[in-house]
Amino acid sequence: MSEHVVPEISCLPSTSPTYRLSPDQPFDLDPTLSCGQVFRWERSGSTWYGAIDNKPVVIRQSGTLLTYAGCSEAALIRYFGLDVDLEAVLRSAGDDGYLEAAARRHRGLRIIRQDPWECLVSYLCAQNTSIPHIQRMLRNLCSRAGEEVCGPAGTGHAFPAAEVVAALPAEEKKACAFGYRAGYIHRTAEAVAVDAQWSERIREMEYEDARREMMRFPGVGPKVADCILLFGFQRYESFPVDVWVRSIMHTCYGVGSQARTLTPKEYETIRRFGQRYFGLYAGYAQEYLFADREHLIRVNRVK
Repeated sequence: MSEHVVPEISCLPSTSPTYRLSPDQPFDLDPTLSCGQVFRWERSGSTWYGAIDNKPVVIRQSGTLLTYAGCSEAALIRYFGLDVDLEAVLRSAGDDGYLEAAARRHRGLRIIRQDPWECLVSYLCAQNTSIPHIQRMLRNLCSRAGEEVCGPAGTGHAFPAAEVVAALPAEEKKACAFGYRAGYIHRTAEAVAVDAQWSERIREMEYEDARREMMRFPGVGPKVADCILLFGFQRYESFPVDVWVRSIMHTCYGVGSQARTLTPKEYETIRRFGQRYFGLYAGYAQEYLFADREHLIRVNRVK
């Protein structure tokens, strides 16, 4: 169990609130939390433990019923994007056979609304490493610098504010296992700590301007900026490209190449194609294609 959420209960109490999903608005908790968009959740059996609004939360899904503790219904709806018309979003991405098949196989995957600051740090941690290492870095940071919080879902540590991270001693940062990312995180925390309106300012910008602004933070390159804008700012036109998405776009859409290195020029070509082809909800299309990556690449390579 992660250090930032240590439940005092082994299961949801019988008095836990429930939320009934609309039949025409699918949601699937497991792929939503395990697809690599967020890193502060862990599963035990059919139950997930994590944090919403910096409070420990426990949640389980059974069909169209969500049982949860630790947050309000409004917070639950907002965090998991349950107010988004998912079927309309996927229809708007265009008449595309690959996306339609991916949507059938992964129906209910939704993009989470993450806190921009936490998302920024998470994706600075996410460079060139594995999900378990990302989770470990964030656990270490929260346990060493986050305030202790408690509630009906247990106790844990909140995600620390930028000024707290900036003031964290060097030996504490080293203990978080950030590696070369420590300098990026420290300088970014310093920048955010003295700019209280940074996220509001970025949220109001046109996409390309917001992207350039994100890349002013130390360690934030094109892919990290696109991920933060998608997951932290709900800029659904974002189309992040990693090695899997690159392979999908080359194999299925004939865009890009299979060269050893993904160059900045090729990244830009694939990103802009994805945005043009899938439209305002290109980010949702990307998530579904990514979730279906192994099937898409395996099946289409043999054609």
